[in-house]
Amino acid sequence: MIQRPAMALAVVATSTTLCMSVLAGWQRGGTLPERAVWIAISIVLVVSAHLLPALVRHASVIVQATGAVLWGACMTAACTGHLLFFLFAQQHAAEVRASGLVDGPGVSVRALAPVMEERANVAHELAQARAQRCSRNCGSLEVRRVTLAAKLDALEAKAGDIRQQNAGHDRITTRHDALIADPVTTRLAALSGTTPARVDLLLSLGFAIVLEGVACLLWVLALRPSLTVPAPVANPDAQTGQDDVTWLAQAIADGELRPTVVGIRNYLGCSQARAIALRRQVVTPGSAS
Repeated sequence: MIQRPAMALAVVATSTTLCMSVLAGWQRGGTLPERAVWIAISIVLVVSAHLLPALVRHASVIVQATGAVLWGACMTAACTGHLLFFLFAQQHAAEVRASGLVDGPGVSVRALAPVMEERANVAHELAQARAQRCSRNCGSLEVRRVTLAAKLDALEAKAGDIRQQNAGHDRITTRHDALIADPVTTRLAALSGTTPARVDLLLSLGFAIVLEGVACLLWVLALRPSLTVPAPVANPDAQTGQDDVTWLAQAIADGELRPTVVGIRNYLGCSQARAIALRRQVVTPGSAS
């Protein structure tokens, strides 16, 4: 008998994991047929992982052992797909957070070294020009000194501009990296002394395992067999005590009922004397009621 609350939660859990599997399969494939095949495989694996424990519960030992192996493989494949979904989702979220920075790390960094090398050469030439004594053509030497001094000032101003641009680029890059990083992951990585990428991987894997485990348990509970207690008859003495014994034995075997007097009374809604008599027959088959 289907347990309605467990069934509702199981459907929600399976629907959630199926949505994740569809998105992960879509991202895995390149062409449309490849994506369709990946999605179909993911759906089969997720549904199998969720329903196998409930379907093989009352099967033979060989079927249960085979089902356990296949269930483990399906769980591994399903969790891998969920892990892919979580990592892609985090990547897309980071891109959205950093989308406001139009001048991000894509802006090229201007090299300062060539400018400083040229400035050093000009400074050396200017020093030589100033050290020369004017014997003739003093006007030409003075022009050379002024030209080199102006070129040196221009190179100094150019170097200053490059330093300012590079500093701005560094600030944008730092801001970009801060927006990309997940704040929770970053703090957990700092506390644990590991990298944010490793924390992302472990958290995603943990979410996937918990989600799959909850879904499997809910389906086991939802498809759990439940015995229906028959309606009381006008003459209880005419009712076979053997039917009650059969129901109780089955309920005890399924783990739904503890073989105690209180448990039998609550299960059947009978008197304590009848519960004691039924318990004797269940615990010691063949005894009279």
